[in-house]
Amino acid sequence: MSWEGIEEAVAIADAGSFVGGATLLDVSTSHVSRSIQRLEERLGTVLFDRTTRRVRLTDTGRVFVEQGRRIIQEREELMSLVDGTSEPHGELKITCSITLGERFVVPILRRFVAAHPRISISIDLSNRLIDLVAEGIDLAIRTGEVADKRLVNRRIASRVSEVCAAPSYLQSFGIPQTIDDLKGHECLVGTNATWHFTEEGRLRDFTPRGHWRCNSGAAVAEVAVAGMGICQLPSFYVRQSIEAGLLVPILSRFKATPEPISVVYPHRRHLLPKVRHLADTLEAHLQSEIDSA
Repeated sequence: MSWEGIEEAVAIADAGSFVGGATLLDVSTSHVSRSIQRLEERLGTVLFDRTTRRVRLTDTGRVFVEQGRRIIQEREELMSLVDGTSEPHGELKITCSITLGERFVVPILRRFVAAHPRISISIDLSNRLIDLVAEGIDLAIRTGEVADKRLVNRRIASRVSEVCAAPSYLQSFGIPQTIDDLKGHECLVGTNATWHFTEEGRLRDFTPRGHWRCNSGAAVAEVAVAGMGICQLPSFYVRQSIEAGLLVPILSRFKATPEPISVVYPHRRHLLPKVRHLADTLEAHLQSEIDSA
């Protein structure tokens, strides 16, 4: 009985009326009305504002319907696991950093949706650290180590960073030979406020200082090519410029180990076919996308 009324509430919200909700569920309008009345009594709150002309969700009702829709969807996916029909379906809410998403993840998602037409995608490209549990996100693609114990963390790829500068800058200011030499140079700071190195087999962090800071790796690479300073960026930002001689790698003997790229998702979602299939797809294709950039 505690589940009674969830499907009715979602159907009313989708149809915009009690009559429309009843039609969607193929039941009587009186059945829908009684179910919602009993549900509101159990909850001790009103989910719908009713007038003679329309039915509108209250703020509480909006939250309830959003979560109710997810419960119904996950119930259907659970049943598909049990009966062996594991074709992924439903909405996938995903988050990823802007550049990684635009350049590498979105093309994979486009092919994934084409292969699984019952899937719909909602992707938030953002460099802020989103709370997956609080915001109802199914899956995130993240770089670096993931410390949140509420999340399943599965490594699917890695990326290498390069420290480099334009020949004109190095000719004017010299080539740093050690990590500490960077203290005397103009450093171009991107999203990562800390640069990572390996020295004598140990990880070492360095805090760069300079007059240029930007949260766009492409913009940092551009000003590095212009001779404004030294940058440390994932190799896909600077590979072509290095091959063209516009940037020169430096401090290569201190290069950090590859940074992990992982898919992470709440524990309660790790059995859903849509999450599992997407994680498998990203693992199969993301590294080759990055390496070919």
